[in-house]
Amino acid sequence: MYVLLYLFFFKERRKVYEANLANVGLELETEDKSESDDGKTYFVKIHAPWEVLATYADVLKIKVPFKVNDIPENREMPMNWLSTPFRLPEQIMQPEPDFFTAPFDKSKSDFFLIDNKETFFPPSTRNRIVYYILSRCSYLGEECGDKDKKGIKRLLNNGTYTTAFPLHDCRYWTRSKDLNCESERYNLYKHWARFLFFFKEQPLNLIRKYYGEKIGIYFAWLGFYTEMLLFAAIVGTICFVYGVLTYDDNEWSKEICGEIGGKIVMCPLCDKKCGYWKLNTTCNSSWKLNVKLKESNETRPLFLDDTSDFSSVTLFLEFWKRRQARLEYEWDLVDFEEEQQQLQLRPEYETKCTNRKLNRITQEMEPYLPVTSKCARLCLSGATVVLWISLIIACIIGVIAYRLAVYAAFASIMKDSPTTNLQVVGPYITPQLATSVTASCINFVIIMILNLMYERVAVWITDMEIPKTHLEYENKLTVKMFLFQFVNYYSSCFYVAFFKGKFVGYPGNYAYMFGKWSKLRNEECDPGGCLIELTTQLVIVMTGKQVWGNIQEALVPWLMNWWGSRKARKHPESLYSRWEQDHDLQGFGQLGLFYEYLEMVIQFGFITLFVASFPLAPLLALINNIIEVRVDAWKLTTQFRRPVAAKAHSIGAWEEILSGIAVLSVVTNAFIVAFTSDMIPRLVYMYAYHPEGDMNMKGYINNSLSVFNISEIPLANTPLVFLPRYRDYRYPSGHEKQYSHTMQFWHILAAKLAFIIIMEHVVFLVKFFVAWMIPDVPSDVRARVKRERYLVQEYLHNYEVEKLKIQLSQNSNSDCNCAPMIYPSLPTHEVLSECL
Repeated sequence: MYVLLYLFFFKERRKVYEANLANVGLELETEDKSESDDGKTYFVKIHAPWEVLATYADVLKIKVPFKVNDIPENREMPMNWLSTPFRLPEQIMQPEPDFFTAPFDKSKSDFFLIDNKETFFPPSTRNRIVYYILSRCSYLGEECGDKDKKGIKRLLNNGTYTTAFPLHDCRYWTRSKDLNCESERYNLYKHWARFLFFFKEQPLNLIRKYYGEKIGIYFAWLGFYTEMLLFAAIVGTICFVYGVLTYDDNEWSKEICGEIGGKIVMCPLCDKKCGYWKLNTTCNSSWKLNVKLKESNETRPLFLDDTSDFSSVTLFLEFWKRRQARLEYEWDLVDFEEEQQQLQLRPEYETKCTNRKLNRITQEMEPYLPVTSKCARLCLSGATVVLWISLIIACIIGVIAYRLAVYAAFASIMKDSPTTNLQVVGPYITPQLATSVTASCINFVIIMILNLMYERVAVWITDMEIPKTHLEYENKLTVKMFLFQFVNYYSSCFYVAFFKGKFVGYPGNYAYMFGKWSKLRNEECDPGGCLIELTTQLVIVMTGKQVWGNIQEALVPWLMNWWGSRKARKHPESLYSRWEQDHDLQGFGQLGLFYEYLEMVIQFGFITLFVASFPLAPLLALINNIIEVRVDAWKLTTQFRRPVAAKAHSIGAWEEILSGIAVLSVVTNAFIVAFTSDMIPRLVYMYAYHPEGDMNMKGYINNSLSVFNISEIPLANTPLVFLPRYRDYRYPSGHEKQYSHTMQFWHILAAKLAFIIIMEHVVFLVKFFVAWMIPDVPSDVRARVKRERYLVQEYLHNYEVEKLKIQLSQNSNSDCNCAPMIYPSLPTHEVLSECL
């Protein structure tokens, strides 16, 4: 049942619209405002009888069963009993038998397996048919085919109706009192939406039956993604534990924390206010670096681990294609692409495009957008996107300037701070950490604010482009939103990983952000390396986003529903009607699912683009996603009105975005390992520059530091104490090439570039080999599709032959020359199918 809400205004417009709906064949019943909770709202209940459902199932070519599937299942797994604790009851997992299906044809209704007309079409299909009629019915004039004024969306926008939504079938915590109702919402809440069932499989077929294929395929993808995260989380945890266990065997960490580090005095990290510091003060940073990185054993080839990580990503994408192909078949979506393009023309496109042209295929006049108008709209849209991306970059530059400005202040304040005397946390509270944490928090707040602002802008410019189909609309909005979110969320991480500490200069000739007049000296990496700060940035942004997202998704709708239904809760249950109960819930919205995909794809970027710097990222993502699945299920089942059902044969443009992120992650992690970490310099030292020729890291720390003559520092930048050593590979003062890069620097650079080229080629080779080895469509699914197409042709042929035999036998036994009536006469209604 569908429900429309309205107040007293726009009476004539509603009268015409509802009369047109009745002409189509829908049954309408109006609840007077005196029956509503506020005494002002009218409820119009809409029911679609069998005749209307059959007519539009024919128009939309909806696939329905005609024969029970006779192909045996061969999906038994060895030791299948181990999965018993994770299973749901069979009636929940398989609410309907498996059938072969064919597009519905009203004139051949006895060809299909129609046992009960009331339940033949599932709830999501009935939901979709009614919405198809509502979105194309005119509200002006005498006919429903009016080209200019039609559709429930326009009536909602101009205030004729306040809202429109399909009803839930029951309350989520109890079954319906109607014995004919299957209480699917209750079953979903009981077996899916409760957090205590977090370890159980998802009832995807029941989700699809109740909410439609589009929502069903989202939860299928989310569950599959969460399962694949388990393997990445195990690998990342093993790497972390390995770093902890091998700390005592790490030679360069021993040198930093031991006597050698206590004798080496380092250059100040900022002008004037920063003083000398001894290398052993970075002992805690070197320990964190050793624990965090997978490169803790310098003799181990890191790129083999990265190859396995990216192979896992490739396996995830390839296995998802296979899972998606199976769902396409099981949910009758194999031939859906062409159908969607033809049948889901946006009503906004039909109304806003006043120009008409002849379609050469259908030989009918159809709306179109002139090329000049389309180009102008695309240019304005592109300029808006560029403007907002520039705004993000400006904000990032502002955060960088903040880091440069406050580092010296933190260094001056914390020099004699009481926190340095704390036994446990004192050594960890450093100016670098304070600057990194505060800057990351500020950056996170800026990200959230820009997100809220840009979401409305993205929807506005996408509406302005007037996309032709729903699929085109979602793809355009997806690209715009992801491009913005990519820059918004990842730009700060890219800065720390690839730019910070790379353009510093050397003592006496430091580089400044806006020139020397700004006194904002380019910041150097943390003494333990930039990977420490990159990890800090990732943890704050990634974890903060996930925690905030879950709070926003669960708490905000619950509070709004609690406040909105505060008066109705005082009434007895018998006076609180189903339509009022659902009206008090939040609307899911057309873009509700879009934001769920966006959240998960941004997370996917965090755990792939920067996995070399933070192996525990997949573990955090796994924990979040286990919660995310149940939070999304809970809010959809209990806190939101039933969304309009929609079909989708895949996750759409998100699949291409995921593939693009996977390719980009190979490049980013190769550069992180080569240029952000110290793995390559250590390997070059061990294999080429070790003074004794031994295969160990003794002497590496002293080798990686250059010496500067204190007398050559300009007076304006002279600190209060002397400045002997700094991190770089430069010739000392007095050398004929003083302060220019040594040959070891160029050897290290060549090794870094060689590592990047070799790693990228190896990973891409493995990636394409895995993709080639794994077919996108399982062989049994391909066989089922062919079998179904064969049976459709065979059964239709036999059906037509039997039908012809019956007609001939009736003609031979009757003197009547008129055509026999095989089907009972049904009333004729107007059909809204001008887009066919």
